[in-house]
Amino acid sequence: MVTRRSFVALSAASIFAPSILTRTARADTWPNRPIHLIVPIAAGGPTDTNARLVAKELSKTLGQDVVIDNKGGAGTNIGNSFVAHADPDGYTILYGTSSLSSNGALYRTLNYSPTKDFAPVSLVAKFPFFMFVPNTSPAKTVAEFIAYAKANPGKLIMASPGTGSGPHLTEVLFMQMAHIQMTHAPYRGAAPAFIDLIPGRVNCYFGSGELLTYSRSGQVRVLGSSGSKRSPAAPDVPTIAETVPGYEVESWQAIFAPAKTPPEIVRKMNAGVVKALAVPELTEKFEKTAYTPTPSSPQGLGQFLAADTAKWSAVIKSAGLTID
Repeated sequence: MVTRRSFVALSAASIFAPSILTRTARADTWPNRPIHLIVPIAAGGPTDTNARLVAKELSKTLGQDVVIDNKGGAGTNIGNSFVAHADPDGYTILYGTSSLSSNGALYRTLNYSPTKDFAPVSLVAKFPFFMFVPNTSPAKTVAEFIAYAKANPGKLIMASPGTGSGPHLTEVLFMQMAHIQMTHAPYRGAAPAFIDLIPGRVNCYFGSGELLTYSRSGQVRVLGSSGSKRSPAAPDVPTIAETVPGYEVESWQAIFAPAKTPPEIVRKMNAGVVKALAVPELTEKFEKTAYTPTPSSPQGLGQFLAADTAKWSAVIKSAGLTID
């Protein structure tokens, strides 16, 4: 006999079963068409370069083309938002950057949540920033630069690729911990900022290891790195922490999918990323520019993002930084 309670249960099952079956079918057949890897930064920079290296190897490990789509702008928020609101079917994923740790605290309003609207897949790499100064700078060490800045409070110009960017926040933390004041000059990207550093129009710039080629060729001077230990890519460059105890910044890149992506797809994607990051050719190219391949579990990435978000939220709040 069909009671009212059993009828309601059967009706609910009939409603939800198709969606459950659909998600299961998606997971079983994924991937069966090209995957779009969204890079929330313009083409040509180190983030884009690394994403293309990962996409090439990921295409092999997953057996489907992984296509790069650059959707730069608004401090990575355009690309981040695009993925956050994409269909959670595993075919639109994000090459995320450390901006996900800071944008929630930095921007007054966002149309996505950096911590709730993504399914973590895997870390890709961690890397330090390097502190560059023009050859005309009187500072040849981090200690000398700090003394120079203290003798000229607010007069030295620190360049960045934009307010709230990784280099900018790294510089802000450096100023806080070294007890110095500098004037911030935000640029529209790393290239124009570095172009102004070479002739001395700005006094310092924190950039990635790809820029070490300029110090090696004698065009600029590198004073230190932001990592906890010296980078194998530049073992002769001291850490800033050797002068400013406790100072440490490691930026990062990672893969995320939209929230509600089926867990089985996330697991398959994670396995593909881990396998791709183990390819010697990719590892070698990363390490030449001070990037360390750092695969992780989805849970590990989620925990890492939470801890990094807490760190940068505190820095941003203490510095009074906000972007409308």
